[in-house]
Amino acid sequence: MKSKDLQTLVFSKYQNGDGPQKIFEDLSGSVSLPTIERWCRSIRQTGCITLSKSTGRPKTIRTKAAIQKVKHRLNKRKSVSSRKLARELSISRMSVRRILKDDLGLHAYKVQNEPMLTDEHKEKRIQFANWIRNNFRKEDTMRILFSDKKMFDIDGVYNSQNDRISAVDSSEVDIKGSTRQKRKFPQKIMVWLEVCSKGVSPLVIFENGTVDHDRYIKEVLPIALKFGNDMFGNDWTFQQDGARPHIHAKSQEWCAKHFPSLIDNDHWRPNSPDLNPLDYCIRNEFAQLVKWDTVTSKTTLITAIKRAVREISQDVVEKSCASWTNRLHRLSQDKGNYIR
Repeated sequence: MKSKDLQTLVFSKYQNGDGPQKIFEDLSGSVSLPTIERWCRSIRQTGCITLSKSTGRPKTIRTKAAIQKVKHRLNKRKSVSSRKLARELSISRMSVRRILKDDLGLHAYKVQNEPMLTDEHKEKRIQFANWIRNNFRKEDTMRILFSDKKMFDIDGVYNSQNDRISAVDSSEVDIKGSTRQKRKFPQKIMVWLEVCSKGVSPLVIFENGTVDHDRYIKEVLPIALKFGNDMFGNDWTFQQDGARPHIHAKSQEWCAKHFPSLIDNDHWRPNSPDLNPLDYCIRNEFAQLVKWDTVTSKTTLITAIKRAVREISQDVVEKSCASWTNRLHRLSQDKGNYIR
């Protein structure tokens, strides 16, 4: 209940003969007894509840002038840290944060990296969204098998924004492990994965060498074909991006011959990881499930990755695939721009 509503209720009860103690008990502590006594005193003296001045200590830092200074500074450049704002305006960082959040209703967002899209890219992305909408029903899109590759190394995945250490001082931080050592040339593997609304495919892991069209045809595509047939029979669509092994003539010929349906290179748009569930959802879920503290070599990395892929939530997988058509709609609405 708002303060004005409480004042109206107290006024009504006092006019009906209730005393401050009775009103306090009826409101179950919503308003303190001293406040109710002060309001009743105001009613006796003026006939209404009027407060000559606001209660509490007057603001000395978060004044209107300070708020205007912060607002004016942000109009010049929005990308600025609270620490720098505090230093420039000579007020505490905490006061700056309160002004930003409580007074201006602003929230801090991390700058995101995304592919650079030209006007031509955006137009082709819109054309792709329209092509899907005209040729696939919603239930058809739930039978698309999305594919992608990812490099992993034994140093693991580290999130500098979220991985924080709570400590009293810097010396305790050092004891708890504030540094992360990274090898100059860590051992790496390439992981190939497919995902559809019904689950995640078996991993294809390349420990050595590069993957050309020949290895792609022999080692990746048969796994995708078997998994798709196991999930959907002979009624499904395979998706691949424009990587060189994928667009090779022999790869395209193999796909056209064996897959029931294919989103080929002529339709799938480049620079579009935001349109692949593996990129915009599953990959992060996958990486977070890997127990990186157990990874010390290429062998243990492979073991940890195989274990992690079995733990990916089916609910996450299904929702990420179900949201695909919504992302295409947003893409069209946003004139082909990158979808976060």
